[in-house]
Amino acid sequence: MSTVDKYFELVDQHQQKFIETLREVVAIPSVSSDASRRGEVVRMGEWLQARWEALGATCKRVDPGKQDLHGLELDLPPVILGQYGNDANKKTVLVYGHYDVQPALLEDGWDTDPFTLVETADGRLVGRGSTDDKGPVLGWLLCAETHKQAGLDFPVNLKFCFEGMEESGSEGLDDIIVAEADKWFKGTDVVCISDNYWLGTSKPCLTHGLRGVSYFHLQIEGPGADLHSGVFGGTVHEPMIDLVHLLSTLVDPNGRIKVPGIYDQVMAETEEEERSYEGLEFSHNALAGDLKRDVIIHSDERMTLKHRWRYPTLSIHGVEGAFYAPGDKTVIPARVRGKFSLRTVPNMEPARVAELVTQYLNAEFAKLGSKNVMKVIETHGGRWWYSSPNHPNFVAAARATERVYGVTPDLTREGGSIPVTLTFEENLGVNVLLLPMGAADDGAHSINEKIDKRNYIQGIKLLGAYLHEISVTDLNATTA
Repeated sequence: MSTVDKYFELVDQHQQKFIETLREVVAIPSVSSDASRRGEVVRMGEWLQARWEALGATCKRVDPGKQDLHGLELDLPPVILGQYGNDANKKTVLVYGHYDVQPALLEDGWDTDPFTLVETADGRLVGRGSTDDKGPVLGWLLCAETHKQAGLDFPVNLKFCFEGMEESGSEGLDDIIVAEADKWFKGTDVVCISDNYWLGTSKPCLTHGLRGVSYFHLQIEGPGADLHSGVFGGTVHEPMIDLVHLLSTLVDPNGRIKVPGIYDQVMAETEEEERSYEGLEFSHNALAGDLKRDVIIHSDERMTLKHRWRYPTLSIHGVEGAFYAPGDKTVIPARVRGKFSLRTVPNMEPARVAELVTQYLNAEFAKLGSKNVMKVIETHGGRWWYSSPNHPNFVAAARATERVYGVTPDLTREGGSIPVTLTFEENLGVNVLLLPMGAADDGAHSINEKIDKRNYIQGIKLLGAYLHEISVTDLNATTA
């Protein structure tokens, strides 16, 4: 029996123990956005550090500094860096994950206490953080523990970076990665992140692209104070009317961005990319079911995926300064600020996006002849990430997936952003792989978050199989 087969056999034998370990960490309410639970976030980080050190790993606790959370100064949770194994003859894999979770209350609509893991009859492991991201983070630990306890050779040197602020903007993490790039992270051959999800619910995938996001505030300022609409309606230029008009010029009802030049930087489609949409586990029926109503723009499933993955999109999120409470109020707000964002794709540059958006809105505002004052403010300009699925890191992951699940994984991109992916790639100069454990219906930020028992147990196998595949892969092989 090969080492990998023996490892698989041991994972199957220890399923219940692994579920109990997940239950133990789900019970730690490590909600990073809640000041009253900051101590629990720190406790979760310390739990991970202690468990890895007991295994023989060398760990380094890095304190990112202070945080101002709604006027309260708090210590940021520690970033736990570690290394397990230091064999010059082995490859070195860096893995990233986060041990903080989203807020959760029973009264939000959970069927059970969100911080008590419940195993349901249909094989779901329900609890906050089960899939995002405590299950995957535990997967790496349980993989290493299983190898050691059985006397199996661990195939690589494993470095890890686990943070406690991912759900609150990863405050302080980028600075640590930059500072440690040629120190703690030196010698890293590849990076693997397990913090996303399958495209569907039955077929595994590898993710090789993420969209960036550029966020804007569009501010319109008029009179020095709010006004009575019965007195001043029709006699002054109203900031809200200007704002609503300008927002309506940004995107049409079918999602087409109306800013001139915005599509000029979009990477051209290739035949290889076009083929990659074939056979994916995705259907409009399933999507409409998730949405609870069929409000899908496109009739073709392939076009829906393209608009999620490879085309830019613009979404309007809200208005600050306007009346929004229940009831009626006949006020003309003096200053309003509309908020919208663009999801960007290869090869769009954030600076050029901001330039085009600002030029367009200035021109549209000038057409109004309004005496109000308009200002466009870019609050964030995060870049997209794209990697070739033909890179040896992805090829190794595909072989591991086939070994565990018996199918060739889907090659997917995602519409959202995981900024740390680009931070690692740019500062370490190595390939980054997204290797998801959970499924599309896990409800990561929603009520009744879960990970299926199948995904959890098979996912632990997958992480181990990936490390074994990396150990025998030529990472310098030419990629197409």
